[in-house]
Amino acid sequence: MSEVIKKATRESYGETLKELAEEYKNLVVLDADLAAATKTAIFKKAYPERFFDCGIAEANMMGVAAGLATCGKIPFASTFAMFAAGRAYEIIRNSIGYPHLNVKIGATHAGISVGEDGATHQCNEDIALMRTIPGMTIINPCDDVEARQAVRSAIEFNGPVYMRFGRLAVPVINDPKTYKFELGKGVVMRDGKDVTIVATGLMVNEALEASKVLETQGISARVVNIHTIKPLDKELICRCAKDTGVIVTAEEHSIIGGLGSAVAETVTECCPVPVVKIGVNDVYGYSGPALELLKKFGLSAENIVAKTKYALNLK
Repeated sequence: MSEVIKKATRESYGETLKELAEEYKNLVVLDADLAAATKTAIFKKAYPERFFDCGIAEANMMGVAAGLATCGKIPFASTFAMFAAGRAYEIIRNSIGYPHLNVKIGATHAGISVGEDGATHQCNEDIALMRTIPGMTIINPCDDVEARQAVRSAIEFNGPVYMRFGRLAVPVINDPKTYKFELGKGVVMRDGKDVTIVATGLMVNEALEASKVLETQGISARVVNIHTIKPLDKELICRCAKDTGVIVTAEEHSIIGGLGSAVAETVTECCPVPVVKIGVNDVYGYSGPALELLKKFGLSAENIVAKTKYALNLK
């Protein structure tokens, strides 16, 4: 059996920025004194004249990015998700979102899997915050292959984009030779007729593992990867609701305002079915090893199996 390759999507982000730099001469990268962690240092080493360290001043960095966008540059503003979506929210809303500027936000270290950095850095609210900004596109890739194509898609798209990346190395589940990223289009990773598991980010792999276990128990689970949280692939979500009659959502984010909320909002309009949400409940995280925290907070294949069985009883 071949060894599972694992890679953190933050590394995919940094490497892809460097790859795109030669093709896009107007690409510039900004960071907030975290280049080693966000992996933008990879770009900095190759293109130091196009890299700007704004220091520990995230709100100012977003303002600088907005200014650069008005001058024809394509700025990628990079920092931890907590500081990008949290600390700089008002600047993103008013200086980037309101004028609909072509700024790309690379938010790394999202979710519980930040691990030992603890509650202050474990941003489980960023998708909810960014969803409320009109015209903001939100991408949450599941692995290295998807992350690389997502960054390219972001630079080809004209408008503000929030990209969410993780610290933890996760399994590479997509084939780089065949995978094609389409902005706003979900991906059916595995078909099934009894229930649909809609997942995003690192929870896509957990959903796939859960579906294998469910299959041995006579349950046919469809697994859908929603890499673009906004705009959501409503057509696919509604079709799954009609086909299977129940949906389970899985995300490394609060159950309030994220993927689960977006899916629930959608099905109430097109095909009301039970939606069971898996994510971080209305609590803060705490410091600990990433893998142990994911299991503790129910962000695991084991919990998806349990919640799916519960969801089936609601049909």
